Amino acid sequence: MNCKNCHTELSEQDDYCKSCGGKVIRNRLTIKNLFAHFSETFFNYDNTLLQTFISLFTKPDVVIDGYINGTRKKYLNVISYFALAITISGFQLLIINKYFPEIYDFSFESMKGQADFQKKNMAFVQEYQSIVMMLYVPLYAIMAKIVFFNLKKYNYTELLVVFMYIQAQTSIASALFILVLALVGLSSNIIGMAMIPLMIFYATYCLKRLYNLNFLDMVVRTLLFFVVLGVVFVIATIIMFGVMYLNGDLQEMFEAGKKAAAEAKKQSVN
Repeated sequence: MNCKNCHTELSEQDDYCKSCGGKVIRNRLTIKNLFAHFSETFFNYDNTLLQTFISLFTKPDVVIDGYINGTRKKYLNVISYFALAITISGFQLLIINKYFPEIYDFSFESMKGQADFQKKNMAFVQEYQSIVMMLYVPLYAIMAKIVFFNLKKYNYTELLVVFMYIQAQTSIASALFILVLALVGLSSNIIGMAMIPLMIFYATYCLKRLYNLNFLDMVVRTLLFFVVLGVVFVIATIIMFGVMYLNGDLQEMFEAGKKAAAEAKKQSVN
């Protein structure tokens, strides 16, 4: 009998190949053993994926530092985990758009132009979600280099790994969280207000453990992070409005806002 993966000769008593580690499959594929394989792969506590997801909450420094330092057997590697996060986020959007579209309700906006602007932003983020997720990572890594300017523990490439894990974990957790909130009928503004502070808290928690920060240092670094984030936000806003001006969306938004304000004034007079 030979291994079906690497063709190494095996004895009849072998359950795993001594060369490649592949499991020896003796039975034909049935619904029963297919379900057993699925359960073992995704729901077994010893599963690499489940261990990675749990450990990134309980001991993120062990997972991330382990990968950076070469320990890459116990936990899912950063590329696979990030790709999985993109896939799960895509499925989450598909489910939300198909079964819970009402959670993206922008009727709370005071002006129609603002509501239309928010809808366009949401549509853009959904369409290019994977690209947006990938662009966040190098941006966060640059911001971390600035915030931790006097700590040389990680180089830029290693910070990319750090934030790929953080971004993947927050994306997977937020996808599950949003689905739960959608089931109870919460709107997008409530979901957004709930997710943003949780994501910031988790990133702060990971960086505190990775850099071994004390409480005071963590507070100072967090404040510096918000200063850097504010600068980045201003630059991004200027770029965004510049693009909107060039393609005509900005003028359209202003015209819609003026029209909505005029209608509201007319209704108040009547």
